[in-house]
Amino acid sequence: MTRTAVPRALMIQGTGSNVGKSLLVAGLARAALRRGLNVAPFKPQNMSNNAAVTDDGGEIGRAQALQARAAGLAPHTDMNPVLLKPETDTGAQVIVQGHRAATQAAKDYGKMKATLLPRVLESYRRLAAGRDLVLVEGAGSPAEINLRAGDIANMGFAEAADCPVILAGDIDRGGVIAQLVGTATILPAQDRSRIKAFIINKFRGDPHLFHEGLTAITGHTGWTSLGIAPWFADAWRLPAEDILDLATRPGGALRIAVPRLGRIANFDDLDPLAAEPGVTVDIIPPGRPLPGDAALVLLPGSKSTIADLADLRAQGWDIDLAAHVRRGGHVLGLCGGYQMLGRTIADPHGIEGPPATVEGLGLLDVATIMAPDKRVTLASGADRATGAPVEGYEIHIGQTTGPDCARAWLTLDGRPEGAASPDGLVRGSYLHGLFASDAFRAATLTALGAPAAPRRHEAEVEATLDALAHHLETHLDLDRLYALAAPVPH
Repeated sequence: MTRTAVPRALMIQGTGSNVGKSLLVAGLARAALRRGLNVAPFKPQNMSNNAAVTDDGGEIGRAQALQARAAGLAPHTDMNPVLLKPETDTGAQVIVQGHRAATQAAKDYGKMKATLLPRVLESYRRLAAGRDLVLVEGAGSPAEINLRAGDIANMGFAEAADCPVILAGDIDRGGVIAQLVGTATILPAQDRSRIKAFIINKFRGDPHLFHEGLTAITGHTGWTSLGIAPWFADAWRLPAEDILDLATRPGGALRIAVPRLGRIANFDDLDPLAAEPGVTVDIIPPGRPLPGDAALVLLPGSKSTIADLADLRAQGWDIDLAAHVRRGGHVLGLCGGYQMLGRTIADPHGIEGPPATVEGLGLLDVATIMAPDKRVTLASGADRATGAPVEGYEIHIGQTTGPDCARAWLTLDGRPEGAASPDGLVRGSYLHGLFASDAFRAATLTALGAPAAPRRHEAEVEATLDALAHHLETHLDLDRLYALAAPVPH
């Protein structure tokens, strides 16, 4: 594909969730950028509590922020106009063009989503203006035909935007022929005709052994094969989209324990720590106690702080945490985790559920009051003890105050931030992303007894995106893939 005055677009859909769509779009975006193209990522609808803050003061899915980085762009709310942030098993906060629009039960969102298509198309066309290429990522699978009416995430968007589709199948989970052929079989003819080609993703072993498989898929579907993408071994070096992805990363001697909360949110704080060769980030599942040999227990963010605090107590983790502190262990709470560490959490407006005031863990002498206004902002500053620069973002409701705030351990944009216990073992802050600072991360790990390796985290992420682009260039027919992109209608 060469540069053109007419924006063009291509959609990557998958045969299911977690087939690698997000990583494919990131790699294809970086490969297009390396070819000199002005490229942008776009996901009409995402469901994730792992959000990023954009320069224009809104929220998008963390995966789209990584894709924006791959494309050489700052994240923008138009890249993910609808973000669903689950609050319960049956309901989610609906973020539209970066800002909270409603909290909806799943049964009601089905009616709402069709009304969002004009906003989705508005963001899409605005994002496409002046670009060479927009890479669109689907969600889940287009074979979920029970969700087709009013769809804005897969074929409903592709139809409205007249966008060609490439379908990715995941051979690592097995049954990839059935995944692709089954999708072709179940889709209505009009939707099936939008799929122009397919990719086999996550292949381990000798790709030549799957030649007959490619022939069978093409014979049954009529779709063109763009090739087989082998397993990308360095994917763990990129920010994780799912908390479970962190469990597959290599580890070291220093253990950082992280309780896996039911509504865990914005856990990108863990990515730079998990990439340290001397560190094991141990994600503790329900039913397992917090390990007694952890140097640090990190309480991450939560989409439903009061509910997650109740779950934490139900697991007995509050008892484990108190014992950890008595042994001289360190605790760090970020955002929702910070709120849990205090004496009380009050939700007088019923933002997270019925109005209530609950007791916190009592490890910090602070109290939190939830308020309807959400703070969504980028921030930068320094660690007060070491002077190490930090930067990141805040994305939370609630204001936290109390005596331990007098021991704020960060300065952000000229103001004190955070709280610490008198002995310094327990700390909390609303700042996400602070461990991406090499100097701050190194100082923290040194204080815990395991000096950090001389790493440049952000440079490593960039190098891995370049390696991913090279990986796809080597194994897929990207000339043919980019040529399938079609003009974006006005």
